[in-house]
Amino acid sequence: MEEGGSAVRRWEDLDNDILVRIFQLFDVFELTSGIAHVCSSWRLACCDPLLWKTLDLSMLISNFIKIPLEPYVYVGNRSDMKLTRVLKISLNLSRGYIKTLIFHVNLYVSDDQLTYTAERCPSLRRLVMPAWNRIKKTGICKAIRTWKDLESMTMPCIANPPYIMEEISQNCKNFSELKVMGPFDVYFAETLVSAHLPKLKVLSLRCSMLNKDALILILDGLSHLEVLNISHCVLIESQPPPAPKKVITELDQSILEKASRLREFLTCMDDSCIMCQRTKEDEGLMRWYKYEEDIWKDDEVRSLAL
Repeated sequence: MEEGGSAVRRWEDLDNDILVRIFQLFDVFELTSGIAHVCSSWRLACCDPLLWKTLDLSMLISNFIKIPLEPYVYVGNRSDMKLTRVLKISLNLSRGYIKTLIFHVNLYVSDDQLTYTAERCPSLRRLVMPAWNRIKKTGICKAIRTWKDLESMTMPCIANPPYIMEEISQNCKNFSELKVMGPFDVYFAETLVSAHLPKLKVLSLRCSMLNKDALILILDGLSHLEVLNISHCVLIESQPPPAPKKVITELDQSILEKASRLREFLTCMDDSCIMCQRTKEDEGLMRWYKYEEDIWKDDEVRSLAL
């Protein structure tokens, strides 16, 4: 077709590579808003693997209220439906290409949503899911069995860690990075040490309450560990009851000697540090909603930061 003596190209005739470059500027909500239904060439571009290396849902937050009984949060139906819709469209367009999956710290995924997701991104290598309130043991274990290529995970502190570490040990042979968001005790440390995770090189426990004995267990027991981040942690030492737990303000020489074998031992216990102050104020269980929008994404370990 000609207009004013010059040829006019139709949108559907635009080169696919150019379309993909344009769509790379869109977020997940824009990509799932219906542009794939404009025409066949746009749908082809929307399914390009370059768009789906990462499914970033960190801008999506559940509409929830806290409740006194498990799962300790109630998520509104409309909020759940919105997440389900975004997941279904995204996972349909991605065609199994997703390598990294990121959920917001206040996005409460259900078992059904997690199972649906795991089945449709079997090649996942990195999972960032800080909230497990609505996920049962069977749900996360089923997902881990699907993710044979999983290398990195950000998770909350949970009451019974052995089952998840056992699943990772049995199914994820290249697992090398772990970030735990929440209090880290001796039980969790013993679990990590006893789990067969020979490729675990990086561990971040930043902004949490950290038991001194747990730290020693990690330093002594994880012989393959190369990077340990305990920045902004409240380090405590258990004492015989009824004495209260003692807060340690400085690492002693024995710990520093044990940590000297690491490639990186990242620490910050500075009273003038804002994040150290916040961890103390929140007693080692960060209330991220009180602070800057995306501050929960920070990490001194570059590979774990978002």
